[in-house]
Amino acid sequence: MQSRTVPGDQAGAARAVFHGDMAVRLPRPHRFDVYIAAGGLLGGLLLVLAGLGTRRSDDPITLFDGPWPVLVPLTVLAGCELLRRTAPRTALLTGTVAICADLVTQGSLASVLMFTDLVYAAVLYGPLASARRIQWITGLLTVAGTLVPFAVWRVPEALLIGVVVGVVAYAPAATGWIVRNHRDAAEAARLRAEQTALLAEMDRTQAVVAERARMARELHDMVANHLSAIAIHSTAALSLDDPETSRQALGVIRENSVKGLEEMRRLIGILREGDGAPSAVPTLDGLAVLVDDAHANGLDVTLEAEHGTTLPAPVELAAYRIVQESLTNALKHACPGRVTVLLRQADGSLAIAVTSPYGDRDGPSAPGSGAGLVGMRERAALLGGTFESGPESSANGKIWAVRAALPVADVTEGDPA
Repeated sequence: MQSRTVPGDQAGAARAVFHGDMAVRLPRPHRFDVYIAAGGLLGGLLLVLAGLGTRRSDDPITLFDGPWPVLVPLTVLAGCELLRRTAPRTALLTGTVAICADLVTQGSLASVLMFTDLVYAAVLYGPLASARRIQWITGLLTVAGTLVPFAVWRVPEALLIGVVVGVVAYAPAATGWIVRNHRDAAEAARLRAEQTALLAEMDRTQAVVAERARMARELHDMVANHLSAIAIHSTAALSLDDPETSRQALGVIRENSVKGLEEMRRLIGILREGDGAPSAVPTLDGLAVLVDDAHANGLDVTLEAEHGTTLPAPVELAAYRIVQESLTNALKHACPGRVTVLLRQADGSLAIAVTSPYGDRDGPSAPGSGAGLVGMRERAALLGGTFESGPESSANGKIWAVRAALPVADVTEGDPA
């Protein structure tokens, strides 16, 4: 025989008896069930000592005279009460045999009360199929206990047998069914509340992630252009020993520093106020100023824009940021040459194309993280549009092209960009 131990966290819930490799787990009764069993047994003993039974000793149905035979079914029913919650069907079947045995004694009111509790517990704690069967069986027994004795004896007093059967069997079964339905409804409501709270937490998390991504795009697009210009011109000022060139570079650095600081202050103000939308959303009317800034930073840029005057604000913001980031990338990565910006509205969408010379270079004029392309692709995707970028061949040689198509008709003013 092999000896095994039960983990400490399971010892309180069950007791195990091991025989070789076989384990029989005996459930520990609930504390409340122990109180019921002890109370029923003690109450039955007091009734026996007082000589109080449910039938007289000369009753024809009493086969075992005297008060002490009552203790056998009483003890069995008290033991069944210990299993009312952990093994309700076994407790009810055993209790039924015990209550039938109690009928051939002088009987005890404590035994009857414990049996009604076993019927109630079997419906409340037992499997659903068993609970339904117990309802039907006790109901049929009540009807049979009412009609059969009346049909045999033809006296009104025979109807009382059905009343007793109904009180002892059907009434506790119906009560247990009602309590079970209320308990199941409460459990279902609790689960729905937990699911609702979980969905709300998921929505909140997704909203926070989306807002962080949006603010990251805004921060990158607003500041990266100015910082890139500062990095490029500071490199030029350090590498060329020319006072005039250094003075011009410092002027550009100062101008971009001031504008970048203004953008940062505006973004910080938005965050402090808790307002999700910028106070002044850039529009396509500001593209001319954006191109002038690119000229000042050393880019040869041409702008051609053909669009309506009633574009949704999310589309204008996304288009402005895509052009802004494309010019920033051209400033950092493009070879010397003409950069073209083309915007054209047709067939319910706004087409954006930014092209710049592409070729072999020693390296970018300023370091990049790749977040710009990701941000442009996200802006187009949020509006249901398309985005692509990469090298292309043209009549003027190899170019780097950024192309996006933003739908206009299906975008509302509240759509994010």
